[in-house]
Amino acid sequence: MQAIGTSSLPDIVFMLLIFFMVTTTIRETNKKVVIKLPEATESAKLERKDLASHIYVGAPIKGEQAKYGTEVRIQLNDSFRSVTDIRDFVAAERENMNEADRPFMTVSIRADINTRMGIITDIKQELRRCSALKIMYAARKPQVIE
Repeated sequence: MQAIGTSSLPDIVFMLLIFFMVTTTIRETNKKVVIKLPEATESAKLERKDLASHIYVGAPIKGEQAKYGTEVRIQLNDSFRSVTDIRDFVAAERENMNEADRPFMTVSIRADINTRMGIITDIKQELRRCSALKIMYAARKPQVIE
């Protein structure tokens, strides 16, 4: 029996490596706010993360505080925005989805535990105005101390 030729094996491995490097998506949004999620007693896992659009709410990170201060800010994608910009954000996120998936779009609000409820209420009102009615609040599981 002849031995199996392995001279083309490095080429195949290299092509697969390049393929996965090109097709893999890295985190699209860099968080510019500090978020410590509140604890939740009841939680459910999001089934399709690709249908979720995230709104981050919290104080800017240390590197951004010189420019934006320490007040709570709303981050949409990679920039700080106001409540009135949420309509454009939701419209852009819907445009990027398949038409069949648009009714299943979920907006995930990832807010810091110390964020005032008034800001969250303003965000919810704006989401209601643009018919983004599926809202999820991000939370962490409570820590069990033994």
